[in-house]
Amino acid sequence: MPRAESAARRVRRTWRRWRAWTVSRTRYVVRRWRSSLQLRVVTSGLALGVVAVALLGLYLSVSIRDGLFEQRLDRIERENASMTEQVRTSFSNSPATSTSDLQLLLAQMVKTLDAGASSAQDFLFLNPPDQPQRLADTGTQTGLKSIISENLRAATLASDGQVLQSVQIPSEFTNSEAPEPGVVVGSTVEVPSIGTYELYAIYSLQSEQQTLSFVQRTLGIGALAILALLGVLTWVVTRQTVAPVRRAATVASRLADGHLDERLPDAKGQDEMATLTRTFNEMAANLEDQIARMEELSAAQRRFVSDVSHELRTPLTTIRMAGEVIHASREDLDPAARRSAELLYAQLDRFEVLLTDLLEISRFDAGAAVLDVEQRDVRDIVASVAEASMPLAETKDVFLSVTLPDEPATADVDPRRVERVVRNLVVNAVEHAEGKPVEVTVGVDQAAVAVVVRDHGVGLSPDEIERVFHRFWRADPARARTTGGTGLGLAIALEDARLHAGWLEAWGRPGEGASFRLTLPRRAGIRLERSPLPLEGPSKGVSAPPTGQLPVVNPPTGPTPTAIPELGVVDFDGVDIVHQPVPQLRPDHEEDR
Repeated sequence: MPRAESAARRVRRTWRRWRAWTVSRTRYVVRRWRSSLQLRVVTSGLALGVVAVALLGLYLSVSIRDGLFEQRLDRIERENASMTEQVRTSFSNSPATSTSDLQLLLAQMVKTLDAGASSAQDFLFLNPPDQPQRLADTGTQTGLKSIISENLRAATLASDGQVLQSVQIPSEFTNSEAPEPGVVVGSTVEVPSIGTYELYAIYSLQSEQQTLSFVQRTLGIGALAILALLGVLTWVVTRQTVAPVRRAATVASRLADGHLDERLPDAKGQDEMATLTRTFNEMAANLEDQIARMEELSAAQRRFVSDVSHELRTPLTTIRMAGEVIHASREDLDPAARRSAELLYAQLDRFEVLLTDLLEISRFDAGAAVLDVEQRDVRDIVASVAEASMPLAETKDVFLSVTLPDEPATADVDPRRVERVVRNLVVNAVEHAEGKPVEVTVGVDQAAVAVVVRDHGVGLSPDEIERVFHRFWRADPARARTTGGTGLGLAIALEDARLHAGWLEAWGRPGEGASFRLTLPRRAGIRLERSPLPLEGPSKGVSAPPTGQLPVVNPPTGPTPTAIPELGVVDFDGVDIVHQPVPQLRPDHEEDR
């Protein structure tokens, strides 16, 4: 029993290995076939060639077989009719009457037929089964009587002419090692003083079978040669067509990787491939020229913004000093001048913020922005931003609440940049809340930390969501602003999120408010796949937006989820902070699926 179980295990193991190898080879062949146009064309051409050659070979083989068989049967019928007439004449002219003389006459007749010019292999004289056995059955090989069927004998006796039947001649009656195909022709003759006797001539078709086999072998060899030639021709033709396309694909891939000086080898001639090569090279040259000009223009724009921002620092400082002097002495001015001094002082603050934002944007564009990373608890950053935003919230009559998880939300971040992003989101939410509550929620899991800022104010339309991170874009240009308002805040926030390899996503509905979610990896090198917190409402967020592209967030279509309940409120210097465990939910793009 143990030996049998061991053998069964070996068989199963061998079977599993063979099946795994077969599956892997099949997958490799399918993958290779799908990835090569040349291979697909060659295999398709060979498949069609095999079908065409098979049909043609079958038709020719059947036609040749039928032609050989019909010609041989015609000769056999004519020859056998002449032979039968000769036998009948010999019997009618014979004077023999006794049984012994008739038996001798039958034997001599068989020898005469065998020695004659007939192509028959053997001859048999058989006594009809319904007559008394007066003469013995006579023939060259009486053992061949076994291949003559009863149906053939009955049909021969019932007919005045010839009756044919295909048979297999056993090898012991032939000179070959295998049975040969043949034909038995039956007819009747009148033997004097005896009556009707059966005469059977056996013809071999082995020569015709050999001819047919030779023709079939020739057709098979010819078919293989034609298929090989077809495969070579298809391969050569497709190679001439696919090789330039493959080179074009390689060069296009290199161009997409930034190697703008890549070109296809010059092609001679005026055919389609030569035209494709020249057109492709012209397109690549034009593309390189356009990109070079765009890079020069972009570099000039960045230098202009940076230079202007730097150059405006000095006059701005002078103007600010003068404005502060005038603002400090505004009580001594008339009402119109006093109002002008106040406006000048306020707009100088706005001008300084705008210069700061322009300098920051220019750093991002020039690729000079770097992270000053340290491990910090994001909860502390959010609490600090909320505390600093309380005066604005009180001015706007907005209830600002913060929900923090119980566990630490530590992550490797640049605190200055994260604080700037959260501050921008919170200030924007307070300004657009229209007196309704603003909720800030922090969530954390093993891979990421997230901050969601939700307001219930004017909201965002689908078109506004698509442009909310554009530079200098405002949802409502006619809306009065009392703080910030340079139009660069969200653009800088998006760049800060990307610098951390994180996400910044937006959701909104007109009249129902808006929600912004910042998701950051907790450690460098972690690739985000989900966010610890959902966006308010079912939306399709931007997952790791590529560099240089603005995120587009699709409008939600499902029901808005219920708000997170407040379990306990702690007064933290004027900021309502709610401490509660944050549920670990799937990211919004998974919920949509």
